[in-house]
Amino acid sequence: MPKTIHLGCDHAALDMKNALIKALEADYALEDHGTYTAESCDYPDIAHAVCRAVEQDSESCGILICGTGIGMSIAANRHQGIRAALCTTELHARLSRQHNNANVLCLGARMTGSVLAEAIVQAFLHTDFEGGRHQRRLDKLAI
Repeated sequence: MPKTIHLGCDHAALDMKNALIKALEADYALEDHGTYTAESCDYPDIAHAVCRAVEQDSESCGILICGTGIGMSIAANRHQGIRAALCTTELHARLSRQHNNANVLCLGARMTGSVLAEAIVQAFLHTDFEGGRHQRRLDKLAI
């Protein structure tokens, strides 16, 4: 499990981010990288802040949330060393960790209900990377 979770969202996902913070704050060190209001903002700014923090601390992970999760995942995956996975089920979250060693979870607040989102987060946080043949494949992504 990660020592620190870096969270960020755009204006469309503020409620979900705040709910996840409440659900996680008793068990994890959390760093909230914004946004903090429902005023329109640009998701790449938030994604870059979270990803820079995860890049600097390999024992941490990130959670990024926007309306669909697509924009955040695109922005996050532009960072070297970030393996962001847009997950819509608990199985996606487990496999993203087991097979791809994902270090940033992306969620869509307009696509995923809050109960399912919390279950996806828990699956992501409690699943370890399997290594082995999966590491060989990840090594091929390092360009």
